[in-house]
Amino acid sequence: MHPFENLTVPAGSVGIHWFGQSSFALKSPAGSIVHVDPYFPRERPADRFIQTRAPLMEESLQVQGILLTHDHGDHTCLESIDRIRQSSEDVKYVGPAESVTRLREAGIDAASITQVTAGDTATLADMTVHTVFAKPPDGDAANDIKAPDVSHLGYVVDVSGARVYVSGDPINTFADHEELLAPIRKLQPQIGFLTNHPSEGEFPFFDGSARTAAALGLHTAVPAHYGCFVSRDYDPAAWAATLPESVHPLVIPYNQAIVFAA
Repeated sequence: MHPFENLTVPAGSVGIHWFGQSSFALKSPAGSIVHVDPYFPRERPADRFIQTRAPLMEESLQVQGILLTHDHGDHTCLESIDRIRQSSEDVKYVGPAESVTRLREAGIDAASITQVTAGDTATLADMTVHTVFAKPPDGDAANDIKAPDVSHLGYVVDVSGARVYVSGDPINTFADHEELLAPIRKLQPQIGFLTNHPSEGEFPFFDGSARTAAALGLHTAVPAHYGCFVSRDYDPAAWAATLPESVHPLVIPYNQAIVFAA
């Protein structure tokens, strides 16, 4: 049994385990556990992965749901999903069209899969999932950013009153798009997992991530999309230093869990 299963989550709180990259697990006070973008490949060459041992043996953690943000290999990882469904009974899946197609092609029962796009609401165990865009479907022509290759979604997950924002992989100019910010702000998330990078350019830079956190009115922001690939790592303390005083940074240690009280 994985230690996360024994974590006590008081009412009005959510348990959060960060496995590196953008892989999180959420736990409700009732004990339900949902994976977000589980990515735990076993083959981990040292020139590509910071940790050469996977952060999770999937069979050790019983889960009820899997939430997918988009159909890229480090977010919709069939290797990990297959091991999860072999060891956890009656798993339900929520994700965008391309991820859903990949799940169905892998032989997962369509009845256990819910396809969503921005504006949709779905249920995973006792959690309510509200869907938002991470990247505009048409890109950002004004900034010479092409349309994304697949649908990129984010989510606000209501876990017994605690509202958690999962950014997915947002467009670099996310903080400049009120049409992306407004639906999230309306859902009033208290804590957000924010994908960013100081220099790469696909995702918001640190200042853009900070502006996003402020624009959404987040109480707490958690850095995401690091701690996995050698070529895509960054210093979370440097990111945290850019946040405005109104937003509290929370850097979860690699492969560790915390309890967040709404």
